[in-house]
Amino acid sequence: MAKEIKTKEAKARAALSGGKGKRKKWSKGKVREKLNNAVLFDKATFDRLTVEVPKMKLITPATVSERLKVTGSLARSAIKYLITLGKVKTVNYHSALPIYTRDVAEE
Repeated sequence: MAKEIKTKEAKARAALSGGKGKRKKWSKGKVREKLNNAVLFDKATFDRLTVEVPKMKLITPATVSERLKVTGSLARSAIKYLITLGKVKTVNYHSALPIYTRDVAEE
């Protein structure tokens, strides 16, 4: 079988139509929207803390943070405050996920 003779234009077209003509474009990744949580309690949020949180069945720093739109560290300290008042009791404490519940004897 004899080699096929190509012109320069044919060779250029063949080179462009090859597999490496278009490279894959990498995606920028998924972007989560930024939470703008409060780092200090204002009067309204503190009142909601003392009223709403003791009524919740499952209390974790994540649920308090999400419900009141405060940071996680502020939610942890708020739960400790409610424990000292006797409105919340510990179910299971682990540094990764402490679990609390309302104090039913208080009602």
